[in-house]
Amino acid sequence: MSVRSLLFVPGDSDRKLARGAESGADLVILDLEDAVAPEHKAAARERVAAWLAARPAGDRAQCWVRINPLDSVESGRDLAAIAAARPDGIVQPKVGSADDVIGLGRLLEELESRHGIAAGAIRILPIATETPSAVFGLGSYARCGARLYGLTWGAEDLSAAVGASANRDAHGNWTAPYQLARSLCLFGAKAAGVAAIDTLHADFRDQPGLRASCAEARRDGFTGKLAIHPDQVAHINAAFTPSADEVRHAEEIVAAFEAHPNAGVLSVGGKMVDRPHLVQARRVLERAR
Repeated sequence: MSVRSLLFVPGDSDRKLARGAESGADLVILDLEDAVAPEHKAAARERVAAWLAARPAGDRAQCWVRINPLDSVESGRDLAAIAAARPDGIVQPKVGSADDVIGLGRLLEELESRHGIAAGAIRILPIATETPSAVFGLGSYARCGARLYGLTWGAEDLSAAVGASANRDAHGNWTAPYQLARSLCLFGAKAAGVAAIDTLHADFRDQPGLRASCAEARRDGFTGKLAIHPDQVAHINAAFTPSADEVRHAEEIVAAFEAHPNAGVLSVGGKMVDRPHLVQARRVLERAR
């Protein structure tokens, strides 16, 4: 399933869990890390495990869990609590390189075997830019294998780690270091053949800014976007859903090449298109389906 919206929901609130489930997000991330205070983590993991176990079998949205960093004692407790409830995937924070994802994969393999879950069923989405060293590992993820779902990035932890006073300029644009991290995440995901997920738009009240951020992300090649509030979901879903005009144009390109399979370049709608346009057209139709 190709997801557009990935909504973080604090794992320590029944009200927020319920609202997240009703948001229309393609993927709900039940958060046990940053959204939960240390003294509430034990209760949160129990609540998340119970919520996962009780979800309807035909629930359309995927349900993932963001665990605590793998080098913390909390992560083992997180995995032990939620594995039997069969989350669709794990969002892995503070990842340094493919080695961290492979290490988590080994733990999941043991848990899947223990609980009668198909091997590889629980996917992994790393947040791959939260430390300075992680930026240098963004080209390593092609060796993670089929358990890797995608790559996403974040600026807040990274800017804190390098001591930046801000990560956006006066116009609200990412400053150069974070543009670099974003671009490398995109290229790393594409090199690994997995989904590229853009980071969140932190001001959930800023709907024009969110729409502009979504348009920019889709333009550049990202396939979805993180959200931190249910009100952001509809805007993200709309932005990453091909429009009727886009679908129609893609169908025209595909039809033209099917009619002339040996052609390298064709005219469609008064413009010249070649094989890369055909690849992109097929992607548009796949997402529309």
